[in-house]
Amino acid sequence: MATTIGKVFDLTVGKYPNKEALFDVRKNLRLTYKEWSLEIDKLANALLQEGVRKGDIISTYLFNTEELATAFFACAKIGAIFNPINFRLMSEEVAYILSDANPKIVLFEKMLESGIDPIAKRFPQTAFWYIDEDAPSYAASYKAKVASAPRSKVKASIDENDVYAIMYTSGTTGRPKGVLHRHREIVEQSLIVISATKLDSNDNGLVTAPMFHCAELHCAFLPRVHVGAKNTILHHFEPKQVLQLITEEKITKFFAAPTMWNMLLQENFDEYQLDSLTLGLYGAAPMAPTLVYACKDKLGISLVQAYGMTEMGPAITFLFDDDQIRKAGSAGQACLNHEIRIVRPNEDGPSDPDDTVPAGETGEIIVQGPCMMSGYYHNEEASANSLYMGWYHSGDIGYLDDEGYLFVKDRVDDMIISGGENIYPREVEDVLYTHSGVLDVAVIGQPDDRWGETVTAFIVRKDPDLTEEMLDEVCKNSEELANYKRPRQYIFCDALPRNASGKIQKFMLRKRLEDLFSNG
Repeated sequence: MATTIGKVFDLTVGKYPNKEALFDVRKNLRLTYKEWSLEIDKLANALLQEGVRKGDIISTYLFNTEELATAFFACAKIGAIFNPINFRLMSEEVAYILSDANPKIVLFEKMLESGIDPIAKRFPQTAFWYIDEDAPSYAASYKAKVASAPRSKVKASIDENDVYAIMYTSGTTGRPKGVLHRHREIVEQSLIVISATKLDSNDNGLVTAPMFHCAELHCAFLPRVHVGAKNTILHHFEPKQVLQLITEEKITKFFAAPTMWNMLLQENFDEYQLDSLTLGLYGAAPMAPTLVYACKDKLGISLVQAYGMTEMGPAITFLFDDDQIRKAGSAGQACLNHEIRIVRPNEDGPSDPDDTVPAGETGEIIVQGPCMMSGYYHNEEASANSLYMGWYHSGDIGYLDDEGYLFVKDRVDDMIISGGENIYPREVEDVLYTHSGVLDVAVIGQPDDRWGETVTAFIVRKDPDLTEEMLDEVCKNSEELANYKRPRQYIFCDALPRNASGKIQKFMLRKRLEDLFSNG
């Protein structure tokens, strides 16, 4: 029988009461597990005093903070449903989630006040708690609410099959959907990650990726609590501050998207001591071999890639350190107790889980495992399609090689068809990344009367002197890219739109392309 997230925390407190559990860098706050447990109980009681009951939804609109971490466990202990909202969302996007979730309370902070101010009056049934000083008129003081609450242990009947959270998808293709996860699924995910990353109580992990996203929350933060390790919480990602914290706090492991690792590698390492760092976990996209080599040469660390999706908890595969070069471009093999199939896509509905394709042939990636969501909130049709015949249908296109390693080619929606040939943007992007002047790249299809679509590349330059001609030469000379796959247009830009997990939002690039041509 699986346990609950609240029980996981209590068991750790029992084993390591006086061990430092948490360091909130912004507040310079350090808490032992025993001290943190007291804060969690106080918040849990404050929520109960506000009338929150089992099944009520508590939203957080916060950067990485102790308050978010505390709310995560306080909700788990009283059976409230935790709903962390992407801090990158603007007010109308937040309003959409609040309308869909209908939370009892929203916790928010000063740096995100502009996202709540224009919409708060639309939600009279929702209480807004402000974690900083000088709360706006429509909000209550989080600190005052917690200070007036009793310190007693909360008693609630929570089952492993109870819903623990609504995690809204990042929206690479449009409106986010609320993913429902139960306690048992996320405890199982934590155990899988602990095994894969060899976590133990001596580790000090850095929280620098967004905690509202399940990659950080479920694959980094919670597993560290599970084993009694320490979490050092950085409010938001800043490369220099990350390196400083590795040096000062002796960080051993942390998760970051490849673009974040790439940003770290642009810094001068001479003034930092980074030898405590042993492992880097990454996801959202594979690392190009050049970036793998750079991480190993400059940081001297092992690397583990996780691939997955919010609906699966998220991790469904791992690519371990020994395979980073041998299986470059792969997402790895299925996690413990997970099964992955590649099936023929069905344009008229969900793919048939039994219509599998041979090794090496591309199709839709579907998966089964113990961390699979129970469904989407208020969306029975999407739930039925995504969980057809007991398999999660990812919408990603990929293949399994003859050793069972998964290669993710692209989203079904992102595949480019030019002259009747299928082109996967990732293979073009990987070639462009080999040029040292490229910092970031995304490839999409542009409608074309003759060919159906042609390839367009959006480029963020590392070298300001980088030109289209240089990039075209790289593609022409590549033995890995057929001529018809070469970009016919290059668009240089300052940054690429990314969601919380670091994935590029290509629907926004398509809109940008439409605007360029409609205005030009």
